[in-house]
Amino acid sequence: MSGSAVPLVSGDDVEAAAALLEGIVRRTPLEHSRGLAERVGGPVWLKCENLQRTGSFKIRGAYTRIARLTRAERARGVVAASAGNHAQGVALAARLLGTHATVFMPESAPLPKVAATRAYGAEIRMLGQSLTEPLLAAAEYAQSTGSVFIHPFDHPDVIAGQGTVGLELLEQCPDAATVVVCAGGGGLVSGIAAAVKARRPGVRVVAVQAEAAAALPVALAAGRPMPLESMSTMADGIAVAAPGDLTLAHVQGLVDEVRTVTEEDLSRALLFCLERAKLVVEPAGVAAVAAVLAEPEAFRAPVVAVVSGGNIDPVLLLKVVQHGMAAAGRYLSLRVRVPDRPGSLAAVLAELAAVGANVLEVEHERTATRLDVGEVEVFVVLETRGPEHAEEVGAALTRAGYRVTPG
Repeated sequence: MSGSAVPLVSGDDVEAAAALLEGIVRRTPLEHSRGLAERVGGPVWLKCENLQRTGSFKIRGAYTRIARLTRAERARGVVAASAGNHAQGVALAARLLGTHATVFMPESAPLPKVAATRAYGAEIRMLGQSLTEPLLAAAEYAQSTGSVFIHPFDHPDVIAGQGTVGLELLEQCPDAATVVVCAGGGGLVSGIAAAVKARRPGVRVVAVQAEAAAALPVALAAGRPMPLESMSTMADGIAVAAPGDLTLAHVQGLVDEVRTVTEEDLSRALLFCLERAKLVVEPAGVAAVAAVLAEPEAFRAPVVAVVSGGNIDPVLLLKVVQHGMAAAGRYLSLRVRVPDRPGSLAAVLAELAAVGANVLEVEHERTATRLDVGEVEVFVVLETRGPEHAEEVGAALTRAGYRVTPG
Protein backbone atom coordinates (compact mmCIF):
# COMPACT_ATOMS: atom_id res chain seq x y z
CA MET A 1 0.00 0.00 0.00
CA SER A 2 1.03 3.57 -0.58
CA GLY A 3 2.22 5.74 2.24
CA SER A 4 -0.02 8.51 0.88
CA ALA A 5 -2.42 10.18 3.28
CA VAL A 6 -5.10 10.10 0.57
CA PRO A 7 -7.72 7.46 1.50
CA LEU A 8 -8.09 4.87 -1.24
CA VAL A 9 -11.34 3.50 -2.61
CA SER A 10 -12.03 0.13 -0.96
CA GLY A 11 -13.44 -3.11 -2.28
CA ASP A 12 -16.61 -2.38 -0.28
CA ASP A 13 -16.92 0.99 -2.05
CA VAL A 14 -16.81 -0.77 -5.42
CA GLU A 15 -19.35 -3.37 -4.24
CA ALA A 16 -21.69 -0.53 -3.24
CA ALA A 17 -21.28 1.07 -6.67
CA ALA A 18 -22.08 -2.26 -8.32
CA ALA A 19 -25.37 -2.43 -6.40
CA LEU A 20 -26.18 1.13 -7.50
CA LEU A 21 -25.46 0.31 -11.14
CA GLU A 22 -27.54 -2.87 -11.21
CA GLY A 23 -29.91 -2.62 -14.16
CA ILE A 24 -28.24 0.60 -15.39
CA VAL A 25 -25.04 -0.65 -17.02
CA ARG A 26 -24.48 -3.69 -19.13
CA ARG A 27 -22.51 -6.64 -17.75
CA THR A 28 -20.16 -6.71 -20.71
CA PRO A 29 -18.94 -10.00 -22.19
CA LEU A 30 -15.54 -11.58 -21.64
CA GLU A 31 -14.31 -12.97 -24.96
CA HIS A 32 -11.46 -15.44 -25.36
CA SER A 33 -8.73 -14.37 -27.80
CA ARG A 34 -7.06 -17.33 -29.48
CA GLY A 35 -4.69 -15.02 -31.34
CA LEU A 36 -3.36 -13.50 -28.10
CA ALA A 37 -3.39 -16.82 -26.25
CA GLU A 38 -1.06 -18.32 -28.88
CA ARG A 39 1.41 -15.52 -28.25
CA VAL A 40 1.18 -15.50 -24.45
CA GLY A 41 1.15 -19.28 -24.07
CA GLY A 42 -2.02 -19.38 -21.99
CA PRO A 43 -5.60 -18.08 -21.91
CA VAL A 44 -6.15 -14.40 -22.77
CA TRP A 45 -9.56 -12.81 -22.37
CA LEU A 46 -10.91 -9.48 -23.61
CA LYS A 47 -13.28 -7.57 -21.29
CA CYS A 48 -15.42 -5.80 -23.88
CA GLU A 49 -16.34 -2.40 -22.44
CA ASN A 50 -16.53 -1.16 -26.03
CA LEU A 51 -19.93 -2.90 -25.96
CA GLN A 52 -21.06 -0.93 -22.88
CA ARG A 53 -23.82 1.69 -23.03
CA THR A 54 -22.38 4.85 -24.68
CA GLY A 55 -19.57 2.71 -26.13
CA SER A 56 -17.22 2.81 -23.14
CA PHE A 57 -16.87 2.15 -19.40
CA LYS A 58 -17.42 5.84 -18.55
CA ILE A 59 -21.16 5.51 -17.82
CA ARG A 60 -20.23 3.46 -14.71
CA GLY A 61 -18.35 6.25 -12.94
CA ALA A 62 -20.53 9.09 -14.22
CA TYR A 63 -23.76 7.47 -13.08
CA THR A 64 -22.33 6.54 -9.67
CA ARG A 65 -21.16 10.12 -9.09
CA ILE A 66 -24.37 11.85 -10.22
CA ALA A 67 -26.67 9.37 -8.49
CA ARG A 68 -25.03 10.24 -5.15
CA LEU A 69 -25.65 13.98 -5.47
CA THR A 70 -28.37 15.46 -3.30
CA ARG A 71 -31.66 16.48 -4.88
CA ALA A 72 -30.64 20.14 -4.48
CA GLU A 73 -27.30 19.51 -6.21
CA ARG A 74 -28.95 17.72 -9.12
CA ALA A 75 -31.38 20.61 -9.48
CA ARG A 76 -28.42 22.92 -10.19
CA GLY A 77 -27.22 20.69 -13.02
CA VAL A 78 -23.87 19.07 -13.71
CA VAL A 79 -20.91 20.13 -15.85
CA ALA A 80 -18.07 18.10 -17.31
CA ALA A 81 -15.07 18.35 -19.62
CA SER A 82 -14.22 15.55 -22.00
CA ALA A 83 -12.83 14.61 -25.40
CA GLY A 84 -15.78 12.28 -25.84
CA ASN A 85 -16.35 9.16 -23.75
CA HIS A 86 -16.76 10.84 -20.35
CA ALA A 87 -18.99 13.40 -22.08
CA GLN A 88 -21.31 10.66 -23.30
CA GLY A 89 -21.33 8.94 -19.92
CA VAL A 90 -22.21 12.16 -18.10
CA ALA A 91 -24.85 13.08 -20.69
CA LEU A 92 -26.66 9.74 -20.45
CA ALA A 93 -26.34 9.53 -16.65
CA ALA A 94 -27.73 13.06 -16.31
CA ARG A 95 -30.67 12.20 -18.55
CA LEU A 96 -31.41 8.99 -16.61
CA LEU A 97 -31.25 10.89 -13.30
CA GLY A 98 -33.26 13.92 -14.45
CA THR A 99 -30.60 16.63 -14.32
CA HIS A 100 -29.21 19.01 -16.95
CA ALA A 101 -25.67 18.43 -18.25
CA THR A 102 -23.32 20.99 -19.79
CA VAL A 103 -20.22 19.52 -21.39
CA PHE A 104 -17.10 21.39 -22.50
CA MET A 105 -15.24 19.59 -25.30
CA PRO A 106 -12.05 20.41 -27.22
CA GLU A 107 -12.51 21.52 -30.82
CA SER A 108 -10.45 18.49 -31.81
CA ALA A 109 -13.00 16.06 -30.31
CA PRO A 110 -14.09 13.36 -32.79
CA LEU A 111 -17.36 14.36 -34.48
CA PRO A 112 -19.19 11.09 -33.70
CA LYS A 113 -18.48 11.60 -29.98
CA VAL A 114 -19.77 15.17 -30.12
CA ALA A 115 -22.92 14.07 -31.97
CA ALA A 116 -23.58 11.23 -29.53
CA THR A 117 -23.14 13.51 -26.50
CA ARG A 118 -25.61 15.98 -27.96
CA ALA A 119 -28.03 13.13 -28.73
CA TYR A 120 -28.01 12.11 -25.06
CA GLY A 121 -29.32 15.59 -24.24
CA ALA A 122 -26.26 17.50 -23.06
CA GLU A 123 -25.54 21.13 -23.91
CA ILE A 124 -22.12 21.23 -25.62
CA ARG A 125 -19.54 24.01 -25.62
CA MET A 126 -16.44 23.62 -27.79
CA LEU A 127 -13.08 25.28 -27.09
CA GLY A 128 -9.34 24.65 -27.18
CA GLN A 129 -7.28 21.97 -28.90
CA SER A 130 -6.67 19.73 -25.88
CA LEU A 131 -8.55 18.77 -22.74
CA THR A 132 -6.73 21.42 -20.67
CA GLU A 133 -8.89 24.38 -21.77
CA PRO A 134 -12.25 22.55 -21.41
CA LEU A 135 -11.28 21.40 -17.89
CA LEU A 136 -10.51 24.96 -16.80
CA ALA A 137 -13.69 26.28 -18.44
CA ALA A 138 -15.82 23.59 -16.81
CA ALA A 139 -14.39 24.38 -13.37
CA GLU A 140 -15.08 28.10 -13.89
CA TYR A 141 -18.61 27.34 -15.09
CA ALA A 142 -19.27 25.27 -11.99
CA GLN A 143 -17.98 28.09 -9.80
CA SER A 144 -20.13 30.75 -11.47
CA THR A 145 -23.38 28.78 -11.90
CA GLY A 146 -23.45 26.39 -8.96
CA SER A 147 -23.43 23.36 -11.27
CA VAL A 148 -21.64 20.32 -9.88
CA PHE A 149 -18.39 19.50 -11.68
CA ILE A 150 -18.20 15.81 -12.57
CA HIS A 151 -14.48 15.07 -12.77
CA PRO A 152 -13.56 12.48 -15.40
CA PHE A 153 -11.39 10.45 -13.02
CA ASP A 154 -10.25 12.08 -9.76
CA HIS A 155 -13.22 11.43 -7.45
CA PRO A 156 -13.95 8.44 -5.17
CA ASP A 157 -17.43 7.83 -6.63
CA VAL A 158 -16.09 7.88 -10.20
CA ILE A 159 -13.27 5.50 -9.29
CA ALA A 160 -15.67 3.17 -7.45
CA GLY A 161 -18.02 3.11 -10.44
CA GLN A 162 -15.23 2.30 -12.87
CA GLY A 163 -14.03 -0.39 -10.48
CA THR A 164 -17.16 -2.44 -11.13
CA VAL A 165 -15.43 -3.57 -14.35
CA GLY A 166 -12.94 -5.31 -12.05
CA LEU A 167 -15.64 -7.09 -10.06
CA GLU A 168 -17.23 -8.39 -13.24
CA LEU A 169 -14.03 -9.66 -14.81
CA LEU A 170 -13.06 -11.55 -11.63
CA GLU A 171 -16.49 -13.20 -11.57
CA GLN A 172 -16.13 -14.07 -15.26
CA CYS A 173 -12.50 -15.22 -14.98
CA PRO A 174 -11.91 -16.33 -11.36
CA ASP A 175 -8.42 -17.66 -12.11
CA ALA A 176 -7.10 -14.47 -13.71
CA ALA A 177 -3.38 -13.95 -12.99
CA THR A 178 -2.88 -10.61 -14.77
CA VAL A 179 -5.29 -7.76 -15.52
CA VAL A 180 -4.15 -5.21 -18.12
CA VAL A 181 -5.88 -1.82 -18.26
CA CYS A 182 -5.42 1.36 -20.30
CA ALA A 183 -4.73 4.53 -18.31
CA GLY A 184 -5.11 8.23 -19.04
CA GLY A 185 -6.04 10.08 -15.87
CA GLY A 186 -6.11 6.74 -14.08
CA GLY A 187 -9.73 6.42 -12.96
CA LEU A 188 -10.37 3.06 -14.60
CA VAL A 189 -7.16 1.35 -13.53
CA SER A 190 -7.54 2.82 -10.00
CA GLY A 191 -11.04 1.39 -9.64
CA ILE A 192 -10.19 -1.98 -11.17
CA ALA A 193 -7.08 -2.26 -8.96
CA ALA A 194 -9.16 -1.43 -5.86
CA ALA A 195 -11.68 -4.14 -6.73
CA VAL A 196 -9.18 -6.77 -7.81
CA LYS A 197 -6.71 -6.32 -4.94
CA ALA A 198 -9.54 -6.44 -2.38
CA ARG A 199 -10.72 -9.80 -3.65
CA ARG A 200 -7.55 -11.32 -5.11
CA PRO A 201 -4.40 -9.54 -3.82
CA GLY A 202 -2.13 -11.83 -5.83
CA VAL A 203 -3.48 -10.75 -9.20
CA ARG A 204 -1.03 -8.53 -11.07
CA VAL A 205 -2.55 -5.23 -12.30
CA VAL A 206 -0.77 -3.51 -15.19
CA ALA A 207 -1.58 0.02 -16.41
CA VAL A 208 -0.85 0.93 -20.04
CA GLN A 209 -0.33 4.43 -21.42
CA ALA A 210 0.39 5.81 -24.87
CA GLU A 211 4.13 6.50 -25.06
CA ALA A 212 3.45 10.00 -26.39
CA ALA A 213 1.11 10.82 -23.48
CA ALA A 214 2.65 8.91 -20.59
CA ALA A 215 1.96 11.07 -17.53
CA LEU A 216 2.02 8.29 -14.94
CA PRO A 217 5.74 7.38 -15.13
CA VAL A 218 6.63 11.07 -14.73
CA ALA A 219 4.24 11.46 -11.78
CA LEU A 220 5.45 8.26 -10.11
CA ALA A 221 9.08 9.39 -10.41
CA ALA A 222 8.25 12.81 -8.95
CA GLY A 223 5.87 11.50 -6.30
CA ARG A 224 3.17 13.95 -7.41
CA PRO A 225 1.23 14.87 -10.56
CA MET A 226 3.51 16.65 -13.04
CA PRO A 227 1.65 17.91 -16.14
CA LEU A 228 3.20 16.95 -19.46
CA GLU A 229 4.18 19.91 -21.63
CA SER A 230 2.91 18.26 -24.80
CA MET A 231 1.11 15.14 -26.01
CA SER A 232 0.73 13.68 -29.47
CA THR A 233 -1.19 10.44 -29.80
CA MET A 234 -4.08 9.02 -31.80
CA ALA A 235 -5.43 7.69 -28.49
CA ASP A 236 -7.38 10.83 -27.55
CA GLY A 237 -9.26 8.99 -24.79
CA ILE A 238 -6.08 8.53 -22.73
CA ALA A 239 -4.31 11.75 -23.71
CA VAL A 240 -4.37 13.29 -20.22
CA ALA A 241 -1.57 15.64 -19.17
CA ALA A 242 -1.47 14.48 -15.53
CA PRO A 243 -3.20 12.06 -13.16
CA GLY A 244 -5.06 13.43 -10.16
CA ASP A 245 -3.81 13.24 -6.58
CA LEU A 246 -6.35 10.50 -5.86
CA THR A 247 -5.69 8.36 -8.92
CA LEU A 248 -1.92 8.71 -8.48
CA ALA A 249 -2.28 7.45 -4.90
CA HIS A 250 -4.16 4.39 -6.20
CA VAL A 251 -1.54 3.69 -8.85
CA GLN A 252 1.24 4.06 -6.27
CA GLY A 253 -0.49 1.75 -3.82
CA LEU A 254 -2.32 -0.83 -5.94
CA VAL A 255 -0.95 -1.01 -9.49
CA ASP A 256 1.99 -3.37 -10.02
CA GLU A 257 3.41 -1.91 -13.22
CA VAL A 258 2.96 0.92 -15.72
CA ARG A 259 3.87 0.17 -19.33
CA THR A 260 3.80 2.30 -22.47
CA VAL A 261 2.90 1.49 -26.08
CA THR A 262 3.85 3.24 -29.32
CA GLU A 263 1.52 4.57 -31.99
CA GLU A 264 2.53 1.56 -34.12
CA ASP A 265 1.59 -0.77 -31.25
CA LEU A 266 -1.82 0.90 -30.97
CA SER A 267 -2.60 0.75 -34.68
CA ARG A 268 -1.42 -2.86 -34.92
CA ALA A 269 -3.66 -3.80 -31.97
CA LEU A 270 -6.65 -2.00 -33.44
CA LEU A 271 -6.21 -3.94 -36.68
CA PHE A 272 -5.83 -7.18 -34.68
CA CYS A 273 -9.11 -6.55 -32.85
CA LEU A 274 -10.93 -5.82 -36.10
CA GLU A 275 -9.57 -8.85 -37.95
CA ARG A 276 -9.23 -11.48 -35.24
CA ALA A 277 -11.69 -10.50 -32.48
CA LYS A 278 -14.29 -8.83 -34.73
CA LEU A 279 -14.41 -5.88 -32.33
CA VAL A 280 -14.73 -2.20 -33.26
CA VAL A 281 -12.38 -0.35 -30.92
CA GLU A 282 -10.83 3.09 -30.55
CA PRO A 283 -7.06 3.60 -30.12
CA ALA A 284 -7.33 4.37 -26.39
CA GLY A 285 -9.61 1.39 -25.90
CA VAL A 286 -7.09 -1.02 -27.35
CA ALA A 287 -4.01 0.05 -25.35
CA ALA A 288 -4.11 -3.04 -23.13
CA VAL A 289 -4.25 -5.33 -26.16
CA ALA A 290 -1.38 -3.34 -27.71
CA ALA A 291 0.79 -4.00 -24.65
CA VAL A 292 0.11 -7.74 -24.77
CA LEU A 293 0.80 -7.91 -28.51
CA ALA A 294 4.01 -5.90 -28.15
CA GLU A 295 5.56 -8.09 -25.42
CA PRO A 296 3.42 -11.19 -24.78
CA GLU A 297 6.05 -12.89 -22.63
CA ALA A 298 5.69 -10.12 -20.01
CA PHE A 299 2.18 -11.22 -18.98
CA ARG A 300 1.42 -14.28 -16.86
CA ALA A 301 -1.68 -16.16 -17.99
CA PRO A 302 -4.60 -16.23 -17.61
CA VAL A 303 -4.63 -12.61 -18.77
CA VAL A 304 -7.63 -10.28 -18.91
CA ALA A 305 -7.11 -7.24 -21.17
CA VAL A 306 -9.76 -4.54 -20.76
CA VAL A 307 -10.99 -3.16 -24.09
CA SER A 308 -12.23 0.13 -22.68
CA GLY A 309 -14.02 1.83 -25.59
CA GLY A 310 -15.16 1.61 -29.19
CA ASN A 311 -16.12 5.17 -30.12
CA ILE A 312 -13.93 5.77 -33.16
CA ASP A 313 -14.41 8.25 -35.97
CA PRO A 314 -14.71 6.29 -39.25
CA VAL A 315 -12.18 8.63 -40.90
CA LEU A 316 -9.65 7.92 -38.14
CA LEU A 317 -10.49 4.22 -38.35
CA LEU A 318 -9.50 4.19 -42.02
CA LYS A 319 -6.19 5.95 -41.26
CA VAL A 320 -5.40 3.68 -38.31
CA VAL A 321 -6.18 0.51 -40.27
CA GLN A 322 -3.76 1.66 -42.98
CA HIS A 323 -1.15 2.53 -40.33
CA GLY A 324 -1.73 -0.81 -38.64
CA MET A 325 -1.25 -2.70 -41.89
CA ALA A 326 2.02 -0.86 -42.48
CA ALA A 327 3.18 -1.57 -38.92
CA ALA A 328 2.29 -5.25 -39.38
CA GLY A 329 4.35 -5.46 -42.56
CA ARG A 330 1.26 -5.73 -44.75
CA TYR A 331 2.17 -2.71 -46.90
CA LEU A 332 5.41 -2.76 -48.88
CA SER A 333 6.92 0.18 -50.78
CA LEU A 334 9.60 -0.60 -53.38
CA ARG A 335 11.58 1.17 -56.09
CA VAL A 336 12.36 -1.02 -59.09
CA ARG A 337 14.73 0.03 -61.92
CA VAL A 338 13.68 -1.19 -65.36
CA PRO A 339 14.66 -0.48 -69.01
CA ASP A 340 12.77 2.50 -70.45
CA ARG A 341 11.00 0.63 -73.22
CA PRO A 342 7.46 -0.60 -73.95
CA GLY A 343 6.37 -3.58 -71.91
CA SER A 344 8.78 -3.05 -68.99
CA LEU A 345 6.08 -2.00 -66.53
CA ALA A 346 3.84 -4.87 -67.63
CA ALA A 347 6.69 -7.30 -66.99
CA VAL A 348 7.20 -5.98 -63.43
CA LEU A 349 3.45 -6.18 -62.72
CA ALA A 350 3.40 -9.74 -64.07
CA GLU A 351 6.17 -10.72 -61.63
CA LEU A 352 4.24 -9.14 -58.75
CA ALA A 353 1.04 -10.92 -59.76
CA ALA A 354 2.88 -14.25 -59.95
CA VAL A 355 4.04 -13.91 -56.35
CA GLY A 356 0.57 -12.82 -55.11
CA ALA A 357 1.26 -9.15 -54.25
CA ASN A 358 -1.63 -6.70 -54.67
CA VAL A 359 -0.53 -3.43 -56.33
CA LEU A 360 -2.06 -0.33 -54.67
CA GLU A 361 -0.04 2.50 -56.27
CA VAL A 362 2.37 2.90 -59.20
CA GLU A 363 4.54 5.92 -60.09
CA HIS A 364 7.27 6.47 -62.72
CA GLU A 365 10.48 8.48 -62.29
CA ARG A 366 12.55 9.21 -65.39
CA THR A 367 14.50 12.38 -64.59
CA ALA A 368 16.39 11.55 -61.39
CA THR A 369 20.17 11.95 -61.71
CA ARG A 370 20.68 8.58 -60.00
CA LEU A 371 19.16 6.84 -63.06
CA ASP A 372 21.19 5.76 -66.08
CA VAL A 373 20.20 6.89 -69.56
CA GLY A 374 17.51 4.57 -70.89
CA GLU A 375 16.47 3.54 -67.37
CA VAL A 376 13.26 4.31 -65.47
CA GLU A 377 12.43 3.80 -61.81
CA VAL A 378 9.02 2.39 -60.89
CA PHE A 379 7.74 3.17 -57.39
CA VAL A 380 5.12 0.63 -56.24
CA VAL A 381 3.07 0.31 -53.06
CA LEU A 382 1.96 -3.26 -52.49
CA GLU A 383 -0.35 -5.10 -50.12
CA THR A 384 1.24 -8.31 -48.83
CA ARG A 385 0.28 -11.06 -46.40
CA GLY A 386 2.95 -10.03 -43.91
CA PRO A 387 6.74 -9.69 -43.43
CA GLU A 388 7.59 -13.17 -44.83
CA HIS A 389 5.52 -12.56 -47.95
CA ALA A 390 7.12 -9.12 -48.32
CA GLU A 391 10.59 -10.75 -48.34
CA GLU A 392 9.35 -13.27 -50.91
CA VAL A 393 8.17 -10.42 -53.18
CA GLY A 394 11.55 -8.66 -53.03
CA ALA A 395 13.42 -11.92 -53.68
CA ALA A 396 11.25 -12.73 -56.70
CA LEU A 397 11.95 -9.34 -58.30
CA THR A 398 15.67 -9.71 -57.63
CA ARG A 399 15.69 -13.20 -59.19
CA ALA A 400 13.98 -11.72 -62.25
CA GLY A 401 16.99 -9.42 -62.67
CA TYR A 402 15.56 -6.16 -61.31
CA ARG A 403 17.46 -3.78 -59.04
CA VAL A 404 15.15 -3.29 -56.02
CA THR A 405 15.43 -0.80 -53.14
CA PRO A 406 13.00 0.02 -50.31
CA GLY A 407 10.54 2.83 -51.15
